[in-house]
Amino acid sequence: MDRIKIKDTDLELSRLGLGCVKAGVKWAGQEAFDLFDAFLDMGGNVYDTARVYSDWIPSERGRSERVLGQWLAHSGKRHDIVLVSKGGHPDMTGPDPDMHKSRVSERCLKYDLEESLRVLGTDYIDIYFYHRDNEEVPVSELIDIMEDFKKQGKIRYYACSNWTTTRMKEADAYAASKGYRGFVANEALYNIGEPWMKPMADDTLVIMDKEMQKYHEENPRNLAMPYSAACNGFFHKLFANGRSAVSGSEYYTEGNLRNAERLHELMEEYGISVTQAVLGYLTCQKFTCLPLYGPRNIADLKEAMETFRIPFRMEDYPQK
Repeated sequence: MDRIKIKDTDLELSRLGLGCVKAGVKWAGQEAFDLFDAFLDMGGNVYDTARVYSDWIPSERGRSERVLGQWLAHSGKRHDIVLVSKGGHPDMTGPDPDMHKSRVSERCLKYDLEESLRVLGTDYIDIYFYHRDNEEVPVSELIDIMEDFKKQGKIRYYACSNWTTTRMKEADAYAASKGYRGFVANEALYNIGEPWMKPMADDTLVIMDKEMQKYHEENPRNLAMPYSAACNGFFHKLFANGRSAVSGSEYYTEGNLRNAERLHELMEEYGISVTQAVLGYLTCQKFTCLPLYGPRNIADLKEAMETFRIPFRMEDYPQK
């Protein structure tokens, strides 16, 4: 698989990132180890986790990082991968999490980072993300926190997730004024179904809108890493089980039902799977994308990885 090189870094990233939110939940034990091995064998190297992943399931915090850390210890492959994790997410352990109760502070970030390092069994994280923003805190303070982690050798690079374009530009300007490298990547919600979806229940999630897309076109030093790249399985479920299976989804709109018709045509035209048709949208943008994908199993992962061999064109897809 080709590699994405981020300007002014030594990072070389696979074109698809393995979203590890399911680790310890949908895939655990040997099944998880086999999937992690398969991703590496197929040419992948970006493993994306977070301190908060699966905290919404009672009895254990940080399952995803634990399972990934166990695989790293077992496989000895730490130096073969690009390890991504995130901190500063609101607490998800209670019955009704308050997504507006910010944990984006120096104290919370230090705690999350130390826990991530401990559970992952590593001395450093390759790319460490703010999982959320707190717009009441000046970007200068937040960049300085990450720079401190970097100076301590606990992270190699830092990035943001669910930040607005305005805040990213402010962070870029501050980092440049101090001679810092600044953010190397941005995780935001972006996929083929997003332009037609209903408003999300969690309004702290940030969509990669037209302004942000233009930002990434003009700023290749900050790599776009779309999450929910496969629309949370909306089109998979729709094709497999019909409209009743997806009627409660935020993607269930007339626009996305029309999208489904075009995807079906595309699948027949190229002889491809729904996974490939959906992810293909992210391979033909005007800016470089590294989508994050959480596969159901190894066969699904293989399909996803083969997406990047297909010569998709932007005109293959509906536009809004």
